[in-house]
Amino acid sequence: MLNKATLKKVLGELPLTAELYWYLRQGGEPPVGGYRQEQLREALPAWLDQAQSVERKASQPKRVLLFSMLKYWLEHSTLMGLALTSLGHDVTMTYLPYAHWKKPIPRFDLRRQDLYIRNTLAPVQSRMQVVSLLDAELADTIPAELDAKMEAAAFRDTQYSLLREDVERDSELYRLRLKRNRTHARVMLAWMQCNRPDVVIIPNGSILEFGITYLVARYLGIPVMTVEFGEQSERMWLAQNADVMRQDTAELWDAVRDDALSDDEWERVKAFFSVRQGGGLWENFARRWQKTPSQGAESVRRELGLDSRPIVLLPTNVLGDSLTLGRQLFSNSMTEWLQRTIEYFVKRKDVQLVIKTHPGEQLGWGPAVYDILGQMFPQLPENVRLLPAGAKVNAYDLVNIADLGLVFTTTLGMEMAMSGLPVIVTGQTHYRGKGFTLDPDSWDAFFEILARVLENPREHIPSRKQVESAWTYAYRFFFEYPQPYPWHVQYFWDDVEKWSLEQALSEKGMSLFGDTFDYLTGKSIQWKK
Repeated sequence: MLNKATLKKVLGELPLTAELYWYLRQGGEPPVGGYRQEQLREALPAWLDQAQSVERKASQPKRVLLFSMLKYWLEHSTLMGLALTSLGHDVTMTYLPYAHWKKPIPRFDLRRQDLYIRNTLAPVQSRMQVVSLLDAELADTIPAELDAKMEAAAFRDTQYSLLREDVERDSELYRLRLKRNRTHARVMLAWMQCNRPDVVIIPNGSILEFGITYLVARYLGIPVMTVEFGEQSERMWLAQNADVMRQDTAELWDAVRDDALSDDEWERVKAFFSVRQGGGLWENFARRWQKTPSQGAESVRRELGLDSRPIVLLPTNVLGDSLTLGRQLFSNSMTEWLQRTIEYFVKRKDVQLVIKTHPGEQLGWGPAVYDILGQMFPQLPENVRLLPAGAKVNAYDLVNIADLGLVFTTTLGMEMAMSGLPVIVTGQTHYRGKGFTLDPDSWDAFFEILARVLENPREHIPSRKQVESAWTYAYRFFFEYPQPYPWHVQYFWDDVEKWSLEQALSEKGMSLFGDTFDYLTGKSIQWKK
């Protein structure tokens, strides 16, 4: 007798079996292990009415391709697509019905989930084309230039899935990601070549099938917009023909680096960082950067048992974050950089190293940097302090007692420069190379700069001009790099209550978000307002 898994595998390949089961036995529900879209189903009639009532004519109508998958991105992409159709563009939303990216899903279940999504989105077909890619045509082969990137993409997906950097290429997860990525590359190649859009819009652009869609669009020379969301409501990160998770601010900085901040802008950025350092919420930022109020520099020095020797502060990143993965320059990974840096300080008894692990690790499911380093160094010497993610220590108190900062990509490195500390940046982060940090590009350069600064930290304090430049850059990064947009993916349904489609496309809404909708469809971002 066939077991359930084998039966699903057999049925998944037979025509109409999933369809008959879904209609006759499943009652129109998603399969067990799939996901529901009841909020989307209930919202669609109102969205469609509003989309029709606020139609506008685009000065340059575009054929727009959206790609989406996973419950939250599918909801978000549907509303974005309807907004773009109302603005006069011809939109096609393609999707995959996957509910998971880390484990295989029986094809029988995939087909049933696909039927459920198609049924949910059927009303949308009156406004834009919706296409499932589950059974889409495949390109015969993947060009060598593109195929050469598949293994690196699968490796990064595996790191992201496990929240760790030291992953195995012969693991089941790696093989699953490689297979799915190669299949998706063939699907997108065939689809874009037969239905070439003017612009492609995708979430993230770094990981999973989102990243593969980005790579295919770039290979074909099709303009591609990647979007993500940070800690601000009514703002999105948007990159044109680039991976948004790289947070490439070069064009922004080139446009405004010589523009001094106004008095009002100075007051705003100072107020923002004052609240940030104190652990409060500010304006449209939804995250508290510190849960521990400031106790004062000398208090934290006593609490950690630090003496008069120079103090080096090393704040870590979250392992597996797509803002961290693949950002190494001369190390093989952030973990390797941490290991070799600690080994250096183990021998430097004349200096104290404080490693502050990222508080975000308390929310993750993978191994913490604290645990990994604890395994590597079960007995650290007295001059090296390793603080867990939940340590009741305000990071900015540590900044105030530090003589030098060492960072991989964390934004705290920029803030240390703003506080007048010399900062050595060892990963590809957005503020590296902006003129206010020390930026080695090899192991030799890193250790040479580190030794030189430790010899006399005060000689390497950034100049007043550099500190002002760091503050100016911080203002541009936090307040001008994110683009205004009404619907944050994390707070999507709350934002829809605040900004209905009709309101977002009203005169008031377009005065706020109109430029961003234009940027999404290919108009070059104007950084100099």
